[in-house]
Amino acid sequence: LDVALACDADGVHLGQDDLPLADASAALGARRATMMIGISTHDLAQVAAAVRGGADYLGFGPVFATSTKANPDPVVGLAGLSSAVQLAAPIPVVAIGGIALEHAPSIAATGAAAACAISAINSAPDPAAAARALSLPFA
Repeated sequence: LDVALACDADGVHLGQDDLPLADASAALGARRATMMIGISTHDLAQVAAAVRGGADYLGFGPVFATSTKANPDPVVGLAGLSSAVQLAAPIPVVAIGGIALEHAPSIAATGAAAACAISAINSAPDPAAAARALSLPFA
């Protein structure tokens, strides 16, 4: 949060082990009106809490098995993602965890607003093209 404020960022993304959403909102003060706060969620109870807490968007997952995190939360699958999207509506939900380019159409079909990928972009021969391909089903 300190870095986001120092560089006048448009938003900040919180993990479950970061500053609580309510504390981050309070720390932003008047900047809260213009700064987005997103939060990673891993189950429907966390989704409900984030919605009640006023998050502007949610990351939800891992939707698929991931090798990026050492101790990932349990895989929620596409059905779990769909439930999170319905519970959070109208707050946008971004699919996280184990995302490959070929998953994008099925993720978009759940109503998710977007998908966030690490390895699928970073390990691609053309990361910019991979990022564009990932975003196409959500356009």
